[in-house]
Amino acid sequence: MSFASDSKRELCMIENKRVCCLKAECYGLLLFSKCFSIRESKMVCENGAVARRLAEAAAVSAGVFAEVRSELHRKKVSAFTLSIPGEDARRQMIESFGHSTTEVSLHIKRENLKNDCCMAAFLRGAFLICGTVTDPQKEYHLEFSTPHLHLAQELKAVLEDVRAAQLSPSIAKRKNNYIVYIKESSAIEDFLTLIGAVNSAMELMQIKMYKEAYNNMNRVSNCETANLDKTYSAASKQIAAIALINDKLGLDELPADLREVATLRLHNPEMSLREMSERLAISRSGVNHRLRRILEFAETLGTPEEEAAAQRAEK
Repeated sequence: MSFASDSKRELCMIENKRVCCLKAECYGLLLFSKCFSIRESKMVCENGAVARRLAEAAAVSAGVFAEVRSELHRKKVSAFTLSIPGEDARRQMIESFGHSTTEVSLHIKRENLKNDCCMAAFLRGAFLICGTVTDPQKEYHLEFSTPHLHLAQELKAVLEDVRAAQLSPSIAKRKNNYIVYIKESSAIEDFLTLIGAVNSAMELMQIKMYKEAYNNMNRVSNCETANLDKTYSAASKQIAAIALINDKLGLDELPADLREVATLRLHNPEMSLREMSERLAISRSGVNHRLRRILEFAETLGTPEEEAAAQRAEK
């Protein structure tokens, strides 16, 4: 089962205890289905629980019979075909929510969403019939899809009017449909909580917390790796300089303070400046200063490549 399917299954278990909420959810289910028309039409729903909920809500709130048929669709996936048989029944359904059968385009009748609880129930119905939410393991994305631009614009306005959360919806066109979508994870959490999918909202929060902790661990690990690379790079240059001094003059020719640092670095190439300062009981800047002096001194002696070239020239 997908995250979206689990969310819808959770929503379908909610009992509307108030008549106004039951009607508002039924309104969302029917308005965003392809059956809210005086003309005979059908829609395919792949979620059996949603199909049954629409049929039950239509019977109780609109007093009409919604026909649900189980069929096999592409790749032999079981799906359900929804329709409202009978022109009189379809007219009754439309008029029961304050709409007229002569309306040119669909729109949301706000008088069906009088209370905050009704708005949440309406959005639950709309999400059940035309919405989906992406698995938060992959990305954060929740959307509604409708072929009607005006309906999409009014749905966006309803989402913006939700007082319990800042949902920040947007609209985009995808093929022949208009998509009302939410991208912010916190807004998706608030929306799922608002419509009653509390367990799904909690799961999304837990996944987000895990991803944030994992990303923080990666950042720390990458930072430590970069610091180690920097330490090894600096240490390799220092060891090469110390080896050059040892080959040409011997470390005994160095002043005592430089000889002490050179010997420690030569035998401990992995040591950081902090570890070296603790071993020598001097500050990090003191260790760094002495190592720079060793590098500068080695530069006055030339490099191993220059020495080899000079020897070849003498021959």
